[in-house]
Amino acid sequence: MRSAGCCLNDVADRDFDRHVKRTADRPVTSGKLPAKEALAVGAVLALCAFGLVLTTNITAIAWSFAALAIAIIYPFAKRYVAMPQAVLGVAFSFGIPMAFAAVQSRVGAVAWLLLLGNLFWVIAYDTEYAMVDRDDDLKIGMKTSAITLGRFDVLAVFVSYVLYLVIWLNVLSSQLNHAPAAIYLIALGLALGQALWHIWLIRKRQRDDCFKAFRLNHWLGFTVFAGIALSYAAL
Repeated sequence: MRSAGCCLNDVADRDFDRHVKRTADRPVTSGKLPAKEALAVGAVLALCAFGLVLTTNITAIAWSFAALAIAIIYPFAKRYVAMPQAVLGVAFSFGIPMAFAAVQSRVGAVAWLLLLGNLFWVIAYDTEYAMVDRDDDLKIGMKTSAITLGRFDVLAVFVSYVLYLVIWLNVLSSQLNHAPAAIYLIALGLALGQALWHIWLIRKRQRDDCFKAFRLNHWLGFTVFAGIALSYAAL
């Protein structure tokens, strides 16, 4: 679904992306790949994802339509929503309620709290991403969190990271006993250290540093994942 979403996003943004230095050479934007072909690939990928959902249960199948709707809405949110990163956050985080639906045949409060926490993580790293293109986006009239937040962008990224980690700490610690929870706490501490490093990188709002901070988020995510996996392994 991530790849299918990228296909739709690149087609929807092709007229904007040619005016942004970082995205001007994307296949659809540059004309190397026809828009119809990109949409066809996206449709095939989405159908493959739906085929996987069909192996689960009726609850997960029902929620998959909501997930698809959000994935379709996001590329156009950047034209109308002041914080499109929040829409992206819901789209990227929807795998959480989908997983709960597939395993438990229901989506409880824990799933939505984890989605909320993950939403703040997406806002944090995608704002870093948006800071890279802020000058170009201002020229073409694109809406992003980096533009909306203005001089409070770095502070908002930090607050978003903290909210992500605090929410996940509170939700998952309640699911663990004391010994494994200590492992998880250490992992979140390491993740917080990485978040602080990202803030240091973006403090001057330089393009290369903001893009570096964005790209380093896979390590932050891996640290949180490793903490969860090790905690449950110790149960």
